[in-house]
Order: sequence, then structure tokens, then C-alpha cells
Amino acid sequence: MSTAERVREPSIRADYAVRGTDHDNIVFLREASWDDFQALLRMRGENSAPRLSYLRGEVEMMSPSRTHESIKSIIGRLVEVYCLERGVRFRTLGAWTLASAPDERAAEPDECWIFGDADADRPHLVIEVEWTSGRIDKLDIYRKLGVAEVWWWRKDQLTPYALDGEHYVALDHSRVLPALDLPQLASFLDQPTAYDAIRAYRAALVG
Repeated sequence: MSTAERVREPSIRADYAVRGTDHDNIVFLREASWDDFQALLRMRGENSAPRLSYLRGEVEMMSPSRTHESIKSIIGRLVEVYCLERGVRFRTLGAWTLASAPDERAAEPDECWIFGDADADRPHLVIEVEWTSGRIDKLDIYRKLGVAEVWWWRKDQLTPYALDGEHYVALDHSRVLPALDLPQLASFLDQPTAYDAIRAYRAALVG
């Protein structure tokens, strides 16, 4: 039996969280091997969805809703407006597939960046939007992958988590962009359009 056939086999334990048109559609696969996860990546190909995460035998397949995509995109554009206004060089890497077979972990962030002139094999900052609650502990994934900082959006709150040794700690400000006023940035997320949010945030930064 091929790996792809095994992934589709009914004996693979799967749970579904499908909550309507404006919620993320999430499928969980349990007792999945690393090879199963790699087969899913190949089957998806170059498509941007579903986004896949893997943590020690469990796979999360998430198709983001329109609202999820809107929130993560506006946060991303505001981060880049800040960098442009403050002269911070950056690489935008979107949903870069981050993976470590020895650690049995992989994730595809909503947005991610490397800052500065030098390249790196891991992003310095990841954005995760929790619009529909999942099951996999993505902070545990990013912790072992060595991602320096994760901004977690949940219920209109944007919280930065910085890697401190082997664990993440919640902070009230960013370490990778220490001069950025995170509450100020978050205050522009309720603008009616991305255009309005970008213009208003830029005006606040230069004013």
C-alpha cells in the first residue's frame, strides 16, 4: 500500500472541526508518521491551503477563513509599514514550511520574516492568528524549531512570545522589534479596509 493510500485509509483516526463559512475548517489526523506528513505535503503541492502542522504523530490541516486571512494580512502589512518607516531591512516569507524530522515537528505560519541583512534558516518573527481554536500546540512546534518570537492573535489581543532558553515567555513588547509599540499597531486592526489601516498607521508613525 502506498503512503498516499494510507493517508486516505478510513482506519487513520481523524477529527473534524468545521464551524461555518466564516470559521477555519480544520481536520486532525492522529497516529500519522513523519512519512505520512511528507506525503500530505507532496499531495498538496504548491497550493497555499490547507496549511499543515505536525507534532509527534498528529497532523492539523487548516483551511483558513476569509476573516482569518484578512487579520493575518493586515498584521503583516503593518509590520512591513513599520519596518519601512524605521529603516528595518526584512525578508517576507509568508507561510514558509518549517520542519525538523528529528524533532517530529513542522508548521506553516500565517506570516513570517527574517530581519536584517543576513539570511537565516529560521524566521525571526512568526505571526499566528487563532480565529478557530485548533488542537496542536504550535508554540511547542516553534519552540523546538528555534523561532525567536511568535506574535499570537486571539480575541482581538496580540501577544508576543519570545523564546527564552527552552520555553516561550509572554511579554508586553517585542524583542525582535524592540522599538515597536505593539498596542499601537494592534489598535489599527479594526479599520474597515487594509488601505485605511496602512494609511492610519503610517500617519501615526510619522506624526
